[in-house]
Amino acid sequence: MADTEQATAAVNTDESTTQTSSPQPTTPTANDDASSTATTSPLPPLSPTEFKIYNRLAEQMKYFHDHFVGMWTILYTACVNSRRPQNMSLKQFLDEGLRLVRYLESHHSIEETHLYPILAKKMPQFKAGKSNKLLRQHELIHEGMDQLHEYILMCKSREVDLELSVLKEKMDTWGEVLMKHLDDEVKELEAETMRKYWTLEEMRAIPI
Repeated sequence: MADTEQATAAVNTDESTTQTSSPQPTTPTANDDASSTATTSPLPPLSPTEFKIYNRLAEQMKYFHDHFVGMWTILYTACVNSRRPQNMSLKQFLDEGLRLVRYLESHHSIEETHLYPILAKKMPQFKAGKSNKLLRQHELIHEGMDQLHEYILMCKSREVDLELSVLKEKMDTWGEVLMKHLDDEVKELEAETMRKYWTLEEMRAIPI
C-alpha cells in the first residue's frame, strides 16, 4: 500500500531456526498445502530484526486502518453530537464521507486481488470461500457502505438535506463489523502468526 489517496494494501512466520539460516524459495508455489505449512512445535524467541520482518505487513496494515478509523470517527462524532466539526463546511464533510468509501473500496480490492491470494498459498485463513471470515466481513462492510454512499450522493446533489441522525443510521448498520474486521486482519498478520507459515526470506519476498 502507498499513501492513503491510493489506499494501497499491505500485509506479513518462520518455519524453524534452521530454515531461516539456509536458502529458501522466495515465493511459495501454488501447490503448497496450506493445512500443513504451519509450524506447530514451540518456536524460539524472535530477535528484534526478525520481529520487524515478520511484523511488517501488520504494521503497514495498521497504518492504513488507523487512517480509516480517523475518517470514520470524524463522521460518527458529528452524528453523535448532532453537529458538524466547526472547521468543516457541508461540502468538506460530505467529501470526507465519500473519501472513506472510496479508500475502503480500493483497499479491499487490492487485498482481494493481490494480497490474499499470496497469503492463501500457505495460510488457510486467507483462502477464498465461504469459510473465509475476512472476505465475509468485506461483504457485510460493503452492503452497509453502499447505502451510506448512496445517501451522501443524494445530499451532495441536494435531493435531500443532510440529517445527521439519518447518517448515523447508515453508519450503524456496518460500523461494528468494520471495526472488528480492522482488528482481525491486523492480528492475522502479526509476527507470531506469520512466523508459523513463512520463512524470513519468504517474508522479505512478499511484494507488498
